[in-house]
Amino acid sequence: MKKGRLRVLLGAAPGVGKTYAMLEEGARISSEGRDVVVAVVETHGRAATASLLTGLEVLPRVTSTHRGVDLDEMDLAGVIARHPDVALVDELAHTNAPGSEHEKRWHDVESLLEAGIDVISTVNVQHIESLSDVVEQITGAPQRETVPDAVLRAADQIEVIDLAPQALRDRLAEGNVYPAARVDAALSNYFRLGNLTALRELALLWLADEVDSALKAYRAEHGIDSKWEARERVVVALTGGPEGETLIRRGARIAARSAGGELIAVHVSRQDGLADSHPGALAAQRALAEKLGGSYHQVLGDDIPRTLVEFARSMNATQLVIGVSRRGRIAAALTGPGIGATVIRESGVIDVHIVTHSSAGGAFTLPRLGGSLSRGRRVAGLVLALIGGPLVTLLLTSFRSDDALTSDVLALQLLVVVVALVGGIWPALFAAVLSGFTLDFFFVQPLHSITIAAPLHLLALALYVVNALLVSYVVDQAARRSRSAARAVAESELLATIAGSVLRGQDALQALLSRTREAFGLTSVRVVSAEGEVVASAGEGAMVASAGEASGAPAEILTRVAAGDQGTLELRGPDVGVADRRLVGVVAAQVAAALEHSALARTAEEVAPLAAADQMRTALLAAVGHDLRRPLASATAAVSGLRSPGVEWSAADRDELLSTAQESLDSLASLVTDLLDVSRVQAGVLAVSLDRVDVDDVILGSLDELGIGPDHVELALDDVPAVTADAVLLQRVVVNLLDNALRHEPDRATPEGSSRVLVSASAFGDRVEIRIADHGPGISADRREQVFQPFQRLGDTDNTTGLGLGLALSKGFTEGMAGTLEADDTPGGGLTMVVSLPATVAPASAAAAREPYLVGSADPSGQAEPTEKIGEGDDR
Repeated sequence: MKKGRLRVLLGAAPGVGKTYAMLEEGARISSEGRDVVVAVVETHGRAATASLLTGLEVLPRVTSTHRGVDLDEMDLAGVIARHPDVALVDELAHTNAPGSEHEKRWHDVESLLEAGIDVISTVNVQHIESLSDVVEQITGAPQRETVPDAVLRAADQIEVIDLAPQALRDRLAEGNVYPAARVDAALSNYFRLGNLTALRELALLWLADEVDSALKAYRAEHGIDSKWEARERVVVALTGGPEGETLIRRGARIAARSAGGELIAVHVSRQDGLADSHPGALAAQRALAEKLGGSYHQVLGDDIPRTLVEFARSMNATQLVIGVSRRGRIAAALTGPGIGATVIRESGVIDVHIVTHSSAGGAFTLPRLGGSLSRGRRVAGLVLALIGGPLVTLLLTSFRSDDALTSDVLALQLLVVVVALVGGIWPALFAAVLSGFTLDFFFVQPLHSITIAAPLHLLALALYVVNALLVSYVVDQAARRSRSAARAVAESELLATIAGSVLRGQDALQALLSRTREAFGLTSVRVVSAEGEVVASAGEGAMVASAGEASGAPAEILTRVAAGDQGTLELRGPDVGVADRRLVGVVAAQVAAALEHSALARTAEEVAPLAAADQMRTALLAAVGHDLRRPLASATAAVSGLRSPGVEWSAADRDELLSTAQESLDSLASLVTDLLDVSRVQAGVLAVSLDRVDVDDVILGSLDELGIGPDHVELALDDVPAVTADAVLLQRVVVNLLDNALRHEPDRATPEGSSRVLVSASAFGDRVEIRIADHGPGISADRREQVFQPFQRLGDTDNTTGLGLGLALSKGFTEGMAGTLEADDTPGGGLTMVVSLPATVAPASAAAAREPYLVGSADPSGQAEPTEKIGEGDDR
């Protein structure tokens, strides 16, 4: 019998529309004349989803009883007996009731496929076994029901049902996913915008990897080895040298430019087993590649360029990153083209990036001033004179004649000119003298003797040497001026870079040190303050110096230059020559300016709290002069009236005056308490006594303190764990937030019924959130931070409601308890204050961890959903 085909609809989160899409596809297939049945579907009470069942045959389920609860499951035997063309099976990760034929629903699906029935099913990314731990880290919700990756990979077709995170939140807020009572908790927990974005990325990347595996299998099956640019794959070639880190970071940046780019680091080892790289450096580079999200590979091959290109082709690479050769130009001329040139020639359609690095001399350095050409060129000139002289002599003697003396002289003169151009004055002088003796010995009569028979020949030889000296001098002067010009350009570039770093607002001191280290070829540069503290540094430091000494490298020299009165500039490396001292002085002056700028910035930071404190004092004085005057004046007037000797007060009038005085003094005491508390918060001396606190007790105590009941407040309290908090401070926070919400709640007498403040509590990971939501005008996002500042009422002109310290105190109290207080939108309009505190115990109960079969839905929104199902059952 032909095996059935499996099609899986993958979603990033509940509510994206997987079940809806499955039923729509079932209706489409049915309209084409194929036999389609609904084996099992969960509509979760959604009318739009349930309406799609019209016209489709829904098979009855089987009922089993577990712990006194009737549970409906898919009738596997009934579906196989019915044997339709296509069966719609919702929630692939579902756990069947105990006593069922199979433990998991995906086992049932495998049985249907073996029976030759095509299946369309649904699953969320949170249920993929390899991703369940990642999803738990993102959402804080553990997943007990998973599907093995192999089951999904074996599917004939996987399709992502995609929905933008904000669109899903809008759908949730409109009540299209959960009942209205659960919307607020869901939005604040599992369905946060960041969570949904991460889950969506997980789903798309997992599917992309599956598509990539299928593509590789297809290419291998059909023998295709050409590059298919499905996505960027950047292969970085590592030698184990110091340039490896630079190459890996450059490759990572190239891969990051395109979505889904892949970084692949590779090292080619020789098959003879000889160590050709530093193992420690390769291990560090492997760790860096994996840290940047890439992979590391090591392959064997004697022909390194060819092996590297073959590996890149096998990985379907689009980019290949290699470092520029560390060989000098002479070595390259003697040994032929390097690995880079060969790789470029063999790479074909793969783009090759040759990246410069410090080991290849690619870093910016100042040319050294000198009186003539470099030592290398002088040596090359001497070698040319020693080799070229005998060769030219041998060539000329082979064609010697009495009339060829002029051509012999010109040929040897040409050799002197060439040596002068290559090596300068001293090699040219040596070549002139050597060629003079050669000319006299081999070409001037009498031959084979150092004898000059004619005085004219002596004059010719002298002119010959003078000519060589003049040419050498001209070449030497040109080299000197060229070096001076290059030095001036390099100095200008260094100074411009230093000034640009400061003007662009970069870390001026660090930019100075890094550029100085590169320019002078130093091992390390650092700035030490007058107190002996290292302010900033660049380079390897003493560690590299020790390594260099141990390896026999030349000893490094430590040079100290004063950087004003603020500190000292320390240079470690080669000796700084006299010509470089002037530039080092300029750098030291810039370092002094940067240190002074840093000192001024620190002073400004120190002054900022004083300015804030002064602003606070000004506000306190304004509050004392205005807000405290009213209750004080009322109390004074009441007491003065009672003490008036000429007035006879009735008992009722006396009670009223005493009541007025009492209320005014109570208000005054409350205002003073708030002022003292906000002062403690601002000073950082708030006394907090942390203990295990029951959230329900705090909320109920706050309601009692305010004297409000069900007519004013709607409670939606989950079974949440206790929190670590100060019970007194937490109750003050809740009272302040409730009082603020009640003040902004619209008129409660509405045609639709009572409008009440919603108070909810829910667990999210290792935190517990208390949410107090009103349905008032709300606050725009750009002003939400402002409401937590002291003495802010945001347009509230009612001066009888206090000093505007409530939210400032609430935020300070909450942060003092290691919590957070944030403002959010209320679905449908209004403001929601969210208090988040650390939970004392984990949200999941011990019983839940021990018992795999739980009656009810472990809903990712953070609230329990009573259903007659086993497991999570929320795979929409």
